[in-house]
Amino acid sequence: MPHPMIVPFDFLEPDRRRSATLRGVRAPTQDRTTCLGDCFVRNVAPMTDDLDAPTSLPRRSWWGVLKRTVKEFGDDNLTDWAAALTYYAVLSLFPGILLLTSLLGLLGPDATKALIDSLGVLGPGEARDLVVGAIEDLQSSKAIAGPLAIVGLVTALWSASGYLGAFMRAANSIYDVEEGRPFWKVVPLRLGLTVGVVVLLALTALGVTATGGVADWLGGILGLRDTVVAVWDVAKWPVLLLLASLAIGLLYWASPNVRQPRWWWITPGGLLAVLVWIAASFGFAFYVGHAGSYNKTYGSLAGVIVFLVWLWISNLALLLGAELDAELERGRRMRKGESGEDPVAPPRDTRAMD
Repeated sequence: MPHPMIVPFDFLEPDRRRSATLRGVRAPTQDRTTCLGDCFVRNVAPMTDDLDAPTSLPRRSWWGVLKRTVKEFGDDNLTDWAAALTYYAVLSLFPGILLLTSLLGLLGPDATKALIDSLGVLGPGEARDLVVGAIEDLQSSKAIAGPLAIVGLVTALWSASGYLGAFMRAANSIYDVEEGRPFWKVVPLRLGLTVGVVVLLALTALGVTATGGVADWLGGILGLRDTVVAVWDVAKWPVLLLLASLAIGLLYWASPNVRQPRWWWITPGGLLAVLVWIAASFGFAFYVGHAGSYNKTYGSLAGVIVFLVWLWISNLALLLGAELDAELERGRRMRKGESGEDPVAPPRDTRAMD
């Protein structure tokens, strides 16, 4: 059996990495014991047999991927992109809430109440109060029927899709690719993603409501109502996290104009985004509640400022996950012998490029 061939995989030096990969030569000073994270070991069984799987890279390569993710996060100016997405999120938030409450209204008041209860434990108090207050106001307002209602929902859908359009541009920046998809293809994609996210949120609220009732019914049959309900109150959160990761995975797959092997239900970047968002949200809420001085600094605007900062942090987490998935894709393509230079992957469509 031939000795495994070791190819340099230093993410910070793409020219040297690419030339060594193309030559297929052994790194003169590295071996299997000293090559830690900055090289690929070929002819060694990967973590999975599917080279397109999100976790197909050897364990040695993940440290290099993480380093490259941090570096590219700064190089791609993702803090600025997060600020831009925060602006679009504010413009899209209330039209999105209108769409969501319209769908939940078809399912009864319990579905909306379940959504409000789920939101009640996330984010700082000021941000939570703004969102929950908007949902309650829309729920209690008098509905508009007929053609005006349809026009209002279509307008809300278009307004809410503005955030998705901005995220698609940010994703193209992460993958270092131009938007080559024509207008008639981008707009339906934006609207479809918006509808998908809103429907997923509505189904999540319905699932929490329905399964909570099932848990209560099952506990009554078993004579363990309090125990079963208590277990469900804990178990529902991993389910919600999986649904959030699913929505983010769909967003990461459809947004950039790059050819990706396939759509994975859950990606490492999606999981990272959810976990970072949860940790950052609780951390920021703790800071605002115990150490922050927003009320003294901003007075009556403190709630708005806290809400905007929380949205910015949330978008940072979302973009960080997208960056990780992009660097994993770069690593997979390099492992198959392709160039690791920008763009990360070939464009999906080039018709709108100059």
